Amino acid sequence: MLGRFSLRGRVMLAYGLLALGLSSALALVTWSVVSNYLTQQRESSAIVETADNAAALHYGLFGAPQPCHPARERAECGSPTPNPNVSVTDLLNTLPSTDSAASMLYYNDQWYSLTGKPEDLPSDLIANVRAGSTQHRRISVNGQQVLAVGVPMTRPGEAFFEWHPLDNLDYTLRTLKITLVAAAIVTALIGLAVGRLASTLALRPLAELTRVADAVARGKLDARLQAENDRDLGGLARSFNQTAADLERRVAVDARFAGDVSHELRTPLMTMLNSMQLIQNHRGELPAAVREPVELLGYDLDRFRRLVIDLLEISRDDGGDQGSREIVRIADLVRAAADGTAGREVTTVEPEAEGLTLQADKRRLERVIANLVENAEDHAGGCKGVGVEAGGLGVIITVDDAGPGIAVEDRTRIFERFGRGETSGRGRGVGLGLAIVARHVQWHAGTIRVTDRPGGGARFTVELPAKIS
Repeated sequence: MLGRFSLRGRVMLAYGLLALGLSSALALVTWSVVSNYLTQQRESSAIVETADNAAALHYGLFGAPQPCHPARERAECGSPTPNPNVSVTDLLNTLPSTDSAASMLYYNDQWYSLTGKPEDLPSDLIANVRAGSTQHRRISVNGQQVLAVGVPMTRPGEAFFEWHPLDNLDYTLRTLKITLVAAAIVTALIGLAVGRLASTLALRPLAELTRVADAVARGKLDARLQAENDRDLGGLARSFNQTAADLERRVAVDARFAGDVSHELRTPLMTMLNSMQLIQNHRGELPAAVREPVELLGYDLDRFRRLVIDLLEISRDDGGDQGSREIVRIADLVRAAADGTAGREVTTVEPEAEGLTLQADKRRLERVIANLVENAEDHAGGCKGVGVEAGGLGVIITVDDAGPGIAVEDRTRIFERFGRGETSGRGRGVGLGLAIVARHVQWHAGTIRVTDRPGGGARFTVELPAKIS
């Protein structure tokens, strides 16, 4: 599951979950302590109020308790005499104002009440209180939650009951619950934010490593990490820089080797080409049996010539050739390179692209266009057209061919050196031509991609940064 998240995402998630866990635990403890305390306080105050009211009723019914003389019987001392001139209902009306919602008295085997109904009280609660035990219980009366409290009176079997509304307590607890849940959520969000900040700071060296590694992968072999003195990342930085330096030296050696080989091949190649040209000039004097082998030899010599030229080009690029930039009119350059390579007019320039210019290496940019057109002519049934229009990074150049197209899985592979489209035809992309195109487009800070041409075939699209002159 965690594998679906990036390293930054996993760090953020860890911080968020930690904050959520701690805030939830704190919220649960707070809820447990505070809710129990408030409930106990409410119950205690309700019991005290009910007991005070019961004492007031006792005083009204029997008067102040008389001291018991040692000579009198204990039973006589514990049996107060009721006042016959007192109305129980009037006494209930004169009870002090409290938060109770109802008062009920069981006295002389009869119920007395003003607002409450004795039948709303649980029967076991009534029985326990009449047996001499103070009781309290949360009950529902007409859909309202109340706390029913019962206290025994002086004489056995008599009891006083009240119930107290719990609306304020329930509102307070509900507000506390919402507050704690909101606090836990906010804390989790803060944890995510802190995790993002921490991951950004912690992964900054990794981001630098990624940037430098990407630069090396794109051919900038002199890119280096600047963290060699870091206590934690110094070893990694030194190892990476040493590897990049070794790779740079190896590429330079390989480039010099390829360049030297190419230069050494040019002399015998020119000799063979001149000899072949001489033979072709006297082709009519050759026996019929050797004319076809001579033509095949001439074709392969031409392929060999182009391969040597490509090797020289790419070895020059690998060797660190910086080239030279100059302002060129893109439309004119594309027309000359494309039409000259195809041997016919294949370029179409949109009116808004006529005035576009580019700071470019003219030789490299001409090679890009020539190689794309040559690839279409030699490997894809011919070039169907070259387009120049404004858009993208500045200018968009398209080269269409009449071939079978290029499969999606091959559209990156064909730009590799000696890469070929495994599913797009055996000869498609063989050699260094498209690899040189990719390198030169990248040198100009542009992009190249392959798509399907409307109507069939492949479309190579080059985007370059340009401006209107």
